[in-house]
Amino acid sequence: MVLKDRTAVIYGGGGAIGGAVASAWAEAGARVHLAGRSRARLDAVAEEIDAAGVAEVDARDARAVADHAAAVAAEDGGIDVVLNAVSFPFVHDRPLAEVEVDDVLHPIEAYVRTNLVTAKAVAPHMAARGSGAILTLSAGASRVVPPGSLGYGTACATVETLTQRLAVELGPSGVRVVCLRPHLISDAPAQGSYTRDLVARRAAAAGVDVDEWFARWAEDVTLLGRLPTLAQVAEAATFLASDRAAAITGAVIDLTCGNALRTRAGALVGVLD
Repeated sequence: MVLKDRTAVIYGGGGAIGGAVASAWAEAGARVHLAGRSRARLDAVAEEIDAAGVAEVDARDARAVADHAAAVAAEDGGIDVVLNAVSFPFVHDRPLAEVEVDDVLHPIEAYVRTNLVTAKAVAPHMAARGSGAILTLSAGASRVVPPGSLGYGTACATVETLTQRLAVELGPSGVRVVCLRPHLISDAPAQGSYTRDLVARRAAAAGVDVDEWFARWAEDVTLLGRLPTLAQVAEAATFLASDRAAAITGAVIDLTCGNALRTRAGALVGVLD
């Protein structure tokens, strides 16, 4: 149990990735606190893992997050590991001529703000112990640039850069900061991920069902010919949160099954035709 007796907090704990990581961390021995905007989704995850705490918190609200982190630290004597798995709807698959400036800026501001807010709130409680791990989430869109990903792709790239800068700031106090970069996750839509509508729209445009679209996408754009699963992302998050990853900070861990390395001309566009 690599996280035995660790206090863990997941912001966005009711989402597909947040829920999967919560389950893996609880199985690894952590006391898991869940926070997010949807109480019903948080409660569903909490019931499955016997969560240590559940709180409705908007990660865009710096005061609310700081108060929540302080309450968790006071209850458990500190905070050891944190994941920001907060997600937001965004405009995707539209070219520059068809999007408004605010459509592009919305995901950039939202993702950067929430990651900065949560890191700033938990860092003092980790620094007081001289150790801790903060995990952020990006996506393959940070490196691979299909048309129509202006806002989300830029947001992902910015989160990765923010992760490195936070690692520089917090390293002297013993706190590690690491970014996980998955790709489209094959089983996330079935768990209520924001990608559900995106994938359904793309599949309909291609005239195939969702399963066939996923299979074609994976074959065309990844080195391994498959997409990551929620369980694989959760296992990576568990390793990175543990002492086994004590030498890793300021890094972006690629979980795209090789999507970020495969840039064959036309592959990304062709699968959408």
